[in-house]
Amino acid sequence: MNDNNFNSIRINEWFVPRFGPLKFRAFIGMLFLPYTGMCISFTIIGSMLSESIAWDRALSIFIIYFLGLGVSAHAADNLGSKKIKPWGNFFSTLELRLMVMGGLSVSYLLGIYYIITYAPLLLIIAIIEGFFLFAYNFELFNGFFHNNFWFAISWGSLPLLAGFVIQTNSISILSLISSIIAFLVAYVEIRISRKYKELKRKQQGIVDCNTKKLERSLKILSLITISFAVILTVCRYVIEQYNIL
Repeated sequence: MNDNNFNSIRINEWFVPRFGPLKFRAFIGMLFLPYTGMCISFTIIGSMLSESIAWDRALSIFIIYFLGLGVSAHAADNLGSKKIKPWGNFFSTLELRLMVMGGLSVSYLLGIYYIITYAPLLLIIAIIEGFFLFAYNFELFNGFFHNNFWFAISWGSLPLLAGFVIQTNSISILSLISSIIAFLVAYVEIRISRKYKELKRKQQGIVDCNTKKLERSLKILSLITISFAVILTVCRYVIEQYNIL
């Protein structure tokens, strides 16, 4: 299937809005909001593991990952992919570059503020995540880092640790164990997602039972992860607000 045919299929994905101009729909689709939501959820879960919570830092790590990975990484994926670029035809190279640099600029400026003022340890995660953004999405080093394992590290384990570090400037046993769980969840998600995308590409838009099953699995996995982060956040807020413990 050529790029144009696959683009026409992706614009009708379950996570793409059915309303608005085509380019707006493509932009929202490019964000892969359910999967970006999972990554952001890991940062929030990490923050909620802290003994005490600075809510401005929790919000900031949310913004950092939404812009840095949700916007910049997905735009970089369109620029760097050596195979089919599912959203590349909807955006010019200049537009994609602006998304990459714009998202990274804001996220790193915000991150640097907290690195300087409270959490120097966050610098290590910021450097590693920046490396993965380019190494994974531009398939550097002959694509060595462009696989499920490193995806799960950069979109699962590290975001959770980042959420904890921005709160505490430390890493605990609990946060390490939780980061392993985040790794496993992200690994399952990317494996299912790759199978789902490959089936969609081969079937040229024809949806069979296997495709529906994989799609349903992705919906359930993303919904559970995001819901858990929301519930945990609400519980921690209530505890902090009313000094329940």
